[in-house]
Amino acid sequence: MNIEELREFCLSLQGVTEDIKWENHLVFSVAGKIFCLTGLDPPMQVALKVPEDQFDELTQTGEIIQASHFARRQWVTILEESRFSRAEWEKLILQSYELVKSKLSKRVRDNIGNDEN
Repeated sequence: MNIEELREFCLSLQGVTEDIKWENHLVFSVAGKIFCLTGLDPPMQVALKVPEDQFDELTQTGEIIQASHFARRQWVTILEESRFSRAEWEKLILQSYELVKSKLSKRVRDNIGNDEN
């Protein structure tokens, strides 16, 4: 998955916004909460939230590390874009989106489906 495919998939999810933060990071959020971010400079490295039970397993490889400033909240940075197939990337991104979305209030979650994407 390249950065354009990543962007296209993230923006296809309900209620997602994109923004540039910290000068050169493309950030995808749901209801203002980040679920995916990547630097704009190559090579593409993507930070995502993962379930606690996957965190240790994923970070045991050299291609995936604890995300800087996010590790306490079970975030990883995938250092090699070829590490996963497109289907695996989409699954990880969707999983991160759902994990972040699940922490939102019920009222906010209910409104996400009513927002235009």
